[in-house]
Amino acid sequence: MTTTPERVLPGPDEIDKRQADLPPVARLATVTLALTIIGGIYLAAGYDHSASLVPAVILAALAATILVVNLVLLARIKEFDWGTFRQVFGWALLAYLVIAGILEFVFVYDHTPSRQLALFTALLVMFAVDVPLLLAFSVARYQPVPAAAA
Repeated sequence: MTTTPERVLPGPDEIDKRQADLPPVARLATVTLALTIIGGIYLAAGYDHSASLVPAVILAALAATILVVNLVLLARIKEFDWGTFRQVFGWALLAYLVIAGILEFVFVYDHTPSRQLALFTALLVMFAVDVPLLLAFSVARYQPVPAAAA
């Protein structure tokens, strides 16, 4: 026997019904982030070699496609706390643009070949947009919808 009280799961009336109507923005952003990071790792692993850029281009194209689909799905949400989303997205975007800018500087300073540099830049841009998107959506989805938007 234990003296710890049992946890009772919330009933269906207590679950936020708005969450069921939201598109899978966080999941798609996570997939985009994974593809972006895998592409960057592949490029970095073949940095000193003349490795094929085809796998990294395919990964970048898939990530870009999913990111665009994600942005379209996000833009179609009607009942959402867009003020909180914009605030979190703006500050996170600023931070991640600084991070991406520093990494871009390192690639330029290291005399990265132009094709690899262009691909690194594309991956960095997707990284710098996707992470703030994920953070902002994750915060704003749990905020109450302002009365004017409802």
